[in-house]
Amino acid sequence: MSNNLFVGKVYHRFPELPSTNDLAAELLSKSRPPEGTVVRADNQTAGHGQFGSKWLSAAGQNLLVSVILYPSWLAVERQFELSMTAALALHDTARALYPDGRWSVKWPNDLYEGDRKVAGILIKNSLSSGQIQNSIVGIGLNINQINFDPALPNPASLALVSGKNYDTDIAALKLFESLEKRYLQLKSGSGSAVRAGYEQVLYRKDILSVFERLPGGSRFSGTIRGVGQAGMLLVETAAVESFDLKQIRIIIS
Repeated sequence: MSNNLFVGKVYHRFPELPSTNDLAAELLSKSRPPEGTVVRADNQTAGHGQFGSKWLSAAGQNLLVSVILYPSWLAVERQFELSMTAALALHDTARALYPDGRWSVKWPNDLYEGDRKVAGILIKNSLSSGQIQNSIVGIGLNINQINFDPALPNPASLALVSGKNYDTDIAALKLFESLEKRYLQLKSGSGSAVRAGYEQVLYRKDILSVFERLPGGSRFSGTIRGVGQAGMLLVETAAVESFDLKQIRIIIS
């Protein structure tokens, strides 16, 4: 059992769902579930990724959860701090489960081991009158899956990088613990500490990298220096430029 104050205290678990994020949104449309309510599925048939992509996961082998939060105390212009918070919680979880991993967070919030993607986060914020009403933090963490769709560019799992098999329930409890700890850190006013922690584990920070401009696909070299207040990626070329997700992506060579 978890010793958490709120994350995972209300726990909805299903053998299969179309999407944990969608069910969390349905719960919010009907009532106000307690903060920290978790929706978990052993399998998703229509999981969501970034920009309308699908999140593909082998049934019963990975961790697929959505957590309902109410960060109404967080200004809308600071909502990327919640993304950094969730990414750090995921990083903390992976490091606890496999301390020897080369863990980092690829902007904005994918968990990487070396140059391979092990987990992703999709956050849905509901905004009203300039305030965040609620947030659904959807997390997909690859645990024991070994075989992946060949169309995926660089997938991995804890089992693949460590050579071990994991108990997904133990991984879930560790994630809930880490998310609550990081969320309370942000709520206490430690946004600067969250940002510093995020930049410390940022994938390819201070390393010369190749980027692709979107749309069009032209490439250029630059060095990631951090993130701006609104979550823009800061890349140094001749000067320091800022980019959002619709403008740029990092090329893994």
